Amino acid sequence: MALMTYAQAAVAALDDAMSANDRVIVLGEDVGRGGIFAQYAGLAQKFGPDRIVDTPISEAAIMGAGVGMALAGMRPVIELRVTDFAMCAMDEIVNQAAKNRYMFGGQGTVPVVVRMPMGIWDASAAQHSQSLENWFVHLPGVVVVAPSTPQDNYSLLKAALVCDDPVIFLEHKTLWASSGEVDTSLDIELGKAEVVRTGEHLTLVTWSRQRQVCQQAIEELANQGIDVELIDLKSLWPWDKEAVLQSCRKTGRLLVVHESVQVGGFGAEIVSTVVERLPCQARRLGAPRIPVGYASELEALARVTSQQIVDYVQRMLAQHTDQVPTS
Repeated sequence: MALMTYAQAAVAALDDAMSANDRVIVLGEDVGRGGIFAQYAGLAQKFGPDRIVDTPISEAAIMGAGVGMALAGMRPVIELRVTDFAMCAMDEIVNQAAKNRYMFGGQGTVPVVVRMPMGIWDASAAQHSQSLENWFVHLPGVVVVAPSTPQDNYSLLKAALVCDDPVIFLEHKTLWASSGEVDTSLDIELGKAEVVRTGEHLTLVTWSRQRQVCQQAIEELANQGIDVELIDLKSLWPWDKEAVLQSCRKTGRLLVVHESVQVGGFGAEIVSTVVERLPCQARRLGAPRIPVGYASELEALARVTSQQIVDYVQRMLAQHTDQVPTS
């Protein structure tokens, strides 16, 4: 295995895929100079401007070109710089990429990977800090992936690049420099969760950057004798219902934690799925419904912290189900 950063793992996955298949092509702003997070570093020098294509600043045009290329038999990778900018390309994503296979009876497929760096990045303010995974999970026709480690970023990007449906690939902006061992022979199936830690008292479900935050909380809870099981979903659609249900059957308690706004978030879907099937104390913890502030004091209000998770778990374990606060 090799030690890689989250960004280097993405480069390696793309390098391998482009070397194996000349139909894989990258489109986006600044990709020729390696991307704004170095997630394409060195690829332009190796594959040239015909396959690492710098584009004008027009997300709708980039996405539209990618849909057309995919329908023509290519496997484009679309770089949208940050999730927030996907708003400019939503018609192409929602009405073209996601619907094409269904509307035309499977005559065409759109095997496009749309990379959208997500999440709070220090002092990036309201238009560059959003986590909008629930928008895309709500959209029939797309796969949604949120890798949290270098290994996930390598293996899941390779899986996304051979998927025949559009894949929304959400890499968290604060993870680019994180490092870890990467086994390039390890395949991770889209839709499979990872049980990061086993435990008996409560099931904690999360994804993306919150995996690391939850691990901090679990260390503190373990010092208090509270044994928490941690599940990283990795893929939000399809998501691994059986892994979550199996864990909840054992612990009888579920807390879903995500960085995105709690109201209308994907945590509500997971909680509903579990309580419809099992007798389980289930709650969710996400950000307040506020824009992310530029000032550090305001930005902090939008973060879900390890201490909040610790406090919430303690209250769930201490109180009867009907008495647990909902926010």
